[in-house]
Amino acid sequence: MCKGTSVEIKPIRGEADYHGALETIDALMGAPPNTPEADAFEIIAVLVEAYEAEYWNVGAPDPVALIEQVMEARGYRQKDFEVLTASQRRASEVFNRRRRLTLPMIRALASDWKLPAEMLVREYDLTRRP
Repeated sequence: MCKGTSVEIKPIRGEADYHGALETIDALMGAPPNTPEADAFEIIAVLVEAYEAEYWNVGAPDPVALIEQVMEARGYRQKDFEVLTASQRRASEVFNRRRRLTLPMIRALASDWKLPAEMLVREYDLTRRP
């Protein structure tokens, strides 16, 4: 356990531990820097990355897939994303891969949803689903 936080940090030994770690990461996302919660977030993220590399060997999702995964994990709907884009049409175009994320969209996702901007600025194909 990290000093000053009640987050239990333990090895990931199977799918149940893995899903628990993902839930913990989601709960800790956006923790202020240099806090026990931010430290726990970093440690658990490393454990998850190691588990995925060993058992899943899956690369990082492209930005649109990342947004879709986060929305599913948090129970968000397309309407929640539309608020960030200020347009139903723009949100639909992003999800249908006809429009790239813009800098204001990336800033809003990083600020409001606490998504890592470095994951959102990556290049990705339009028109082709991963």
